[in-house]
Amino acid sequence: MTSQIWTLLGINLAAMVGAMTLISIPSLRTRDPGYVDAFWGVGFVLIAVSTALQAAAGGFGEATRKGLLVGLTSVWGLRLGGYLLWRWRRNGPDPRYQEILASRKRGSERLFIWRRVFLVQAVVLTVVALPVQLGQVYADRLTWWSWLGAGLALFGIVFESTADFQLAAFKGDAANAGQVMDKGLWRHSRHPNYFGETCTWWGLGLLAWSNGATAVALLGPLVITFFLLKVSGVGLLEKSLTKSKPSYVDYIASTSAFVPLPRRRRDLRAARRPDRPHPQ
Repeated sequence: MTSQIWTLLGINLAAMVGAMTLISIPSLRTRDPGYVDAFWGVGFVLIAVSTALQAAAGGFGEATRKGLLVGLTSVWGLRLGGYLLWRWRRNGPDPRYQEILASRKRGSERLFIWRRVFLVQAVVLTVVALPVQLGQVYADRLTWWSWLGAGLALFGIVFESTADFQLAAFKGDAANAGQVMDKGLWRHSRHPNYFGETCTWWGLGLLAWSNGATAVALLGPLVITFFLLKVSGVGLLEKSLTKSKPSYVDYIASTSAFVPLPRRRRDLRAARRPDRPHPQ
């Protein structure tokens, strides 16, 4: 089984590097690789389906767990991919990727774009997708935590989707230009979409975990949680928002950064002060 797992992971990584290389081609001309975020979600679907096909050919895995992993991953990935593609087409080049391009010191710009953006995402994506891959290998029966994981993943999908919809509706209203979104789920968490995504992957990790070997799958949720909190998510976004929107500082003082919690009372008192406008 160990050799089968390594073969499966190797095939999926090679497929992801190949897919990322193909979709990198337009960016080599336009110098705008921001659309790669849309492929982030779709890439997980490709890995889930690739693993399912290999499992079917090898005759391994538990049918219900495989179906849940592929189904939940597909719903999450296709929804997120479509949303991020729409956002990229509406907003244009992403400042994060433009900053990466500006950091190039020497060498081929095209090779730099492929290596720093597309190759990195191919590797990270394959690691994060460990639950979707390892969970389809073993034929262990589902347990209570398997169903708990499936429920948590479904909750995360709904939560993240709701947060994205609320933010898109808020930004789509011209009257909200320059204001901070602090309504709906965003009233209780500054990043409810990231919280929902984290719940999704911890749920998939629990669903995949059926023995000592599949415990390695929990590395996937750990990696995505680290990236969302420390690398490309909360920290990077808030650094930008505090510069572009001064009222965001008040929002930080009143609202939980990640886990949805009741707003802190200090903000309610501040909101009633006539000399301090409520953050919008």
